[in-house]
Amino acid sequence: MRHLLETALAAADAAAQVHGRWAGRIRTEEAAEKTTNSDFVSQVDLEAQEAALSRIRAAFPDHQILAEEEDGEGRVVDRTDTGRPTWVVDPLDGTTNFLHGHPAYASSVGVVVGDEPLAGAVVAAATRERWWAARGLGSFRNGDRIRVSRTDRLQHALVGTGFPFKALDQLPRYLQQFGQVLETTSGVRRGGSAALDLCYLAQGSLDAFWELELSPWDIAAGLIILQEAGGCFRRIEAPGMDLLHKGSVLAANSPRLQEELRIRLASGGETDSPP
Repeated sequence: MRHLLETALAAADAAAQVHGRWAGRIRTEEAAEKTTNSDFVSQVDLEAQEAALSRIRAAFPDHQILAEEEDGEGRVVDRTDTGRPTWVVDPLDGTTNFLHGHPAYASSVGVVVGDEPLAGAVVAAATRERWWAARGLGSFRNGDRIRVSRTDRLQHALVGTGFPFKALDQLPRYLQQFGQVLETTSGVRRGGSAALDLCYLAQGSLDAFWELELSPWDIAAGLIILQEAGGCFRRIEAPGMDLLHKGSVLAANSPRLQEELRIRLASGGETDSPP
């Protein structure tokens, strides 16, 4: 477990070093679009991914890799091989923030087996923050142990979220949910990096989080950091989480707050949630 964690940190650090070298040197106009006007892939993403993957391949050449950017390898995994560790890598979560000089961006490196996150690291070059965790070893930020908040009522909670800009057909549903949550909490925050949002939840800066559609590389590292800090997560529609497929995320500092938020989301557009 410690070797997995050390490798996750080394890979996330390597990607973050690339962020540091490029910060302020590349503009939105120079980035290639992925699928929408607000979803970019830049030279930074590609260089950071290779820096991270080189560390992983050197340490665990037989493990599978699922990485965000198309680079000819690393995107295809054998999803039936549930006993083989899979490294799930986002070389730059928050690319749009990075391109605009906004500090909410990070590298995210997690390793999972089946539906279980084992270890992960998230590194934010702009703020010089590093979060990491491994199963049974606890969660840490810059070397200090972190725990989720003790907020136990939704009306007192600060909730993180993300706009479904990659799935605009879900925007009407999301806006209904957003209104319901905004009316019944202390506030809602959208930072533009799900990896960072999950770390903020793990350290108690947020009390809960939801998003309608996230990819595995957005959450693999953040979920183990949250879990080891005492938090919990599931899909909005049903319990459990398939970490190698995209989908919704509902996370909180406790099952009680998670259920309060689930009920509130159901009243804002989610019609088929279980009781």
